[in-house]
Amino acid sequence: MKDIIDLIARVSLAFLFLWEAYDSINFFQSTKALMTEYGITWKQDFLLVMTISMLILGGILLLIGYRSGFGALLLLFYWVPVTFIVHSFWNDAPEFRRVESIAFMKNFAITGGLLMVMANGSGKYSVKRLFATFRVRGANRKQ
Repeated sequence: MKDIIDLIARVSLAFLFLWEAYDSINFFQSTKALMTEYGITWKQDFLLVMTISMLILGGILLLIGYRSGFGALLLLFYWVPVTFIVHSFWNDAPEFRRVESIAFMKNFAITGGLLMVMANGSGKYSVKRLFATFRVRGANRKQ
């Protein structure tokens, strides 16, 4: 049962980040405008392309379970700063503070999920496990 839950958790986390990458690609210009609203003006195209690349690579590694710790680390390099920049509820007006604090805590929980993947690995159902158990026929045959 633990292995199934590991798989479901990994796939759920991966789809969140892959969807965010898709959304950032699909709405590239409006994402840049949003970056400007939050004060991120330095080399926006470069930052956004790098972010999308990290989201795709990290999401795929997490999804397939190959080097999932590295994938989670890539996603954390993106997720933690964005959480503090976008959901800084302590700086918001009182009418927005409650909603932003909930969003901040949600992102904090997702950070915990990524840290668990880093600590526990990808689990039984992963490409890494498949590579470890796969044998090529005839590879051990003497010539």
